[in-house]
Parts: sequence; C-alpha cells; structure tokens
Amino acid sequence: MGNIGETALEIDLSALEHNFNLLKTTLKKETKFLAVVKSFAYGSDMVAVAKKLESLAVDYFAVAYVKEGVLLRDAGIKSPILVLHPQPINFGELIERCLEPSLYSPRILRTFLKTAQEKRQTNYPVHLKFNTGLNRLGFWENDVDYILEQLKDTNEVKIASVFSHLAASEDKNEQEFSLNQIESFKKTAAELSVKLGYAPMRHMLNTSGILNYPDAQFEMVRSGIGIYGYGNHPEIDQKLKSVASLKTIISQIHKIEPGESVGYNRGYKSDGYRTTATLPIGHADGISRQYGNGKSFVSVKGEKAPIIGNVCMDMIMIDITGIDCKEGDEVLIFGENSSAENFANTANTISYEILTAISQRVKRKVID
Repeated sequence: MGNIGETALEIDLSALEHNFNLLKTTLKKETKFLAVVKSFAYGSDMVAVAKKLESLAVDYFAVAYVKEGVLLRDAGIKSPILVLHPQPINFGELIERCLEPSLYSPRILRTFLKTAQEKRQTNYPVHLKFNTGLNRLGFWENDVDYILEQLKDTNEVKIASVFSHLAASEDKNEQEFSLNQIESFKKTAAELSVKLGYAPMRHMLNTSGILNYPDAQFEMVRSGIGIYGYGNHPEIDQKLKSVASLKTIISQIHKIEPGESVGYNRGYKSDGYRTTATLPIGHADGISRQYGNGKSFVSVKGEKAPIIGNVCMDMIMIDITGIDCKEGDEVLIFGENSSAENFANTANTISYEILTAISQRVKRKVID
C-alpha cells in the first residue's frame, strides 16, 4: 500500500473493463448489454463509469431516477438511458433530455402519453415493465389489452422493450420460482408482440440471472453489481475484480491499559494492554454502527484489525495490537484483496448496501 493521505474511494476503471468483458463472454454475440449505473454507479462515480463503458460500446445504460439520467447527459453521455423508476413530475425533463422511461402502471402510462402528446412527440421510445413475481413495480400479465387500448390510435410512443425482474436469481433453492417467472414473462411478451404487430426487445436477467439462467438472455441483459466486481456466485467472484476500494489512514495511535475504555458509552473495555488507532471515517461516510464493537475488521499492513467500540459520526477506532504500523499509514476498509461482500457479511448485510452507502463527502479517486 502507498499513502493516500485521507479517506478516499479508489475506482479502478481497468477492473471495470475486465468485469464487463468477462460478463460479455458468457453471452451470445448478438445479446445486447445494459449497464446499470444508478446510485452513483453503485456508490462509485457514475460519470467516470459511464464514460468508460460507453468507450467499450455498451448498448444501454439504466438509472433509477430522471435526475441521474440528466447528470449523465450533462456529462456528454450519448447512449440510450433507461429510467427504471420515473415520476410524472419529471416527464417533461425526461423527454427534453432524451431519456427513456419504464412505464410500469396504468397511471404512469396514461400520464406519460399525455406528456408526450403535449410535447408533440412521435415514436418516443418507452419500456414496459411487467411484474412476474417480485411484486415491486410492473403491469400484470392481464394488463396487455389495457395497454394496447391506451396505445390505440396514437403514435406518440414506440415500445422499445418489454422487461421484468427475477426475484431470487442467485438462490438455487428458488430455481422453480425463477423458471416460472421466465415462462410467465415469455408468454406475456409473446402476447404483446403479436397484438402490437412488432416485437420489442425483451430483457429479464440481472447479474445472477446472466450466470444462472443463460437460456433467458432474450435480446438484452442487465448487469449492475457484476460490472462492479460481485457476482453473488463464488466461482465467478474469483474471476471478477473489485472496482471500488475504500481506503483511509491512521490519524492517531493510543496505548490503552487494562480496564480503560474506547469511544462513546465506553463501548469497548480493554482486557489488557492494547494499542488502538483512530481513523477519519465514520457512519456519516457510510460505515454504520452495525460494523462496530468487534463485528467487522479492516486491513492494516495486510493484517486484520477489528473495529472496536461504537462507530462515531466521523471516526472509527481499531485494535492494532501487534501490528507494525504508524500514524499516517494507509488502512484498507474493503476492496482489492478484502471484498466489500466479506466486509458486509460481518454485519449481516450485502455488498450492495455498503457500496452504495459510501457518502459523497468521501473523495473519489478514479484510476484508469
């Protein structure tokens, strides 16, 4: 390790390229690839990630909200951008910035058609989301006739794709449920295509779906967590590379005597002579209190150092007894050889949460 001088999230774009290419090798040559870059590209740097992927000829991007798509357009991203969860108040801006909405309910469909008409649009690309069992967003399979009735005698929109989302694609115990979702989606998409008179693209697979249900690639797949280095699959995780590495430094070292305590509410009480270090990162940066009190650890000079006491807003304390280090030395929270998944597991959560929790006050350092 070097010396970064402050808390920083390093974003390795060569790792991103590696993961993108690796996932592409699991697909048929003709299958399109949609990269999910919502939530600041899973907590990293949305613009840097999108620019890199656009240079690699990614087919589509997806974001959660319109303002995320606007940020990409402002940065010069030209590729198609699907907005997964748009709200009617933003439809005007969505159209002005050439973003493509997911239409997931009768209200959203009607409202978007009205806005497209007001904006004098023709064949504006939209995406129909169907609910096949996740029960989060989406039309039901018996809504096909309703959708077509709304689209009758109008040319404001053109259905670019129809899609759904697997509920448990990483869980082999739920394989029957996933296969039933896929069959339900195929049936709905086929009915829609016949009645429309043309066949929109279909996409259903997320990262785990790409790995576990390759026969359901259809015309496009969506990958979020996979391109950032996590596949929810032990075999593929060995081949993927962590894009984000969270690093900080040792601000101060203390010598603690038996019976002394560390931090708020005396959360840690020493059972002997210990050496502790204070780091400039806390729950305001995304390291929540659930990681404290010995549950989780960081890496100092390649050795595990447990987080002791309660996590503070701007600081955590670690036990460095027996580790040869000094003030100013670099500390790895996660990344490189200590994955975010492993760090998250110590607090009974998942990589998605810790990655996207990293505060925007943490400096992003892009490495290409």
